[in-house]
Amino acid sequence: MKFKDFISDRIGYIAVYFIGIALVVLVVELDLLGQHAGLGWDNLLYIAILSVVGVGVYLIVDYARNRPFHRQLARMADREAELDDVLGLQGAVTREQRAMQTIAIANYGKYVERLEQYKQQQDQHQTFVRQWVHQMKTPVSVINLLTQQAEGADREEAKSLAASMQEENEKLAHGLDMMLSTARLEKFELDLHIKQVELIRAVRSVINEHKKACIRYRIFPKIEANAEAIWAETDEKWLGFILNQLITNAIKYSKPKEGAKTLLVTVTEQDRLCRVAVQDEGIGIAQHDLPRIFQAFFTGENGRRVAESTGMGLYLAEQVCMRLGHRLEAVSTLGDGTEVTLTIAQQAGYHRVT
Repeated sequence: MKFKDFISDRIGYIAVYFIGIALVVLVVELDLLGQHAGLGWDNLLYIAILSVVGVGVYLIVDYARNRPFHRQLARMADREAELDDVLGLQGAVTREQRAMQTIAIANYGKYVERLEQYKQQQDQHQTFVRQWVHQMKTPVSVINLLTQQAEGADREEAKSLAASMQEENEKLAHGLDMMLSTARLEKFELDLHIKQVELIRAVRSVINEHKKACIRYRIFPKIEANAEAIWAETDEKWLGFILNQLITNAIKYSKPKEGAKTLLVTVTEQDRLCRVAVQDEGIGIAQHDLPRIFQAFFTGENGRRVAESTGMGLYLAEQVCMRLGHRLEAVSTLGDGTEVTLTIAQQAGYHRVT
């Protein structure tokens, strides 16, 4: 900062100072006039010189103290300056400058943190896209193979091939839905409509979408509730997405087990808390894997047993729950099945969306 700029920033203080000196001199002069006396021109000149010299010396010393800090700010304002130069900001001599230095460093830390979060999201998105493309190539290849086999098949064999193609088509549809939901999650607040949703009906609707898979793998869904209708404040579309992930996982990890299996969905309301518990009789989850099932791309031991595991279903469901203010919990016993519980708190018109 140049000295003239430094003075112009303090011109108000200088003006107030000299106005104050003038008023003091005026009061003294008026008092002396009442006593038939006066300061005299030599005294007035002496007061003026002392005032100017005093202010000048103070401004010069103050400029010298502040100059190193202002020079650092000037370098940081340069277009070629690096972003992390703010960490080298030193030499603050006033409380205002120290506060500015603290704020600048704190904002730099927040910026770096957000930038790192953005990089992680980008890396996560790219990894998911690669996995998604790989997962979608498998159903496409299988459908192509089944189509070739169907050309010379008889009626019964054709029906079996058609059922297999339907299964692969459902995998494609589920994968596309997951990709669209991932894209929508980035602008979650633009795709949100909170209203009263009847949970039993929502659960039944999702189960009906998977009835063919349930029949195919001998899975018998059952809904239990402690009331005829249970209402909760949530987003119907996103609730359907969460329930779809839970039901899909229950079917996916139940089908490797032989024989008939039960898929029990329990809907309850108590103490202003609505709960939807999805319990399967599938292969279960190892205890050491359980704390990590809501992490992105984590498949654990089950990922080696079920090839279509992506590690994104529960992660996305948990992310949606976090934004809606809901809670998702899981308990499991390896070999005996898994229970995932969605908890929705009844709130009086307040919704926190992030």
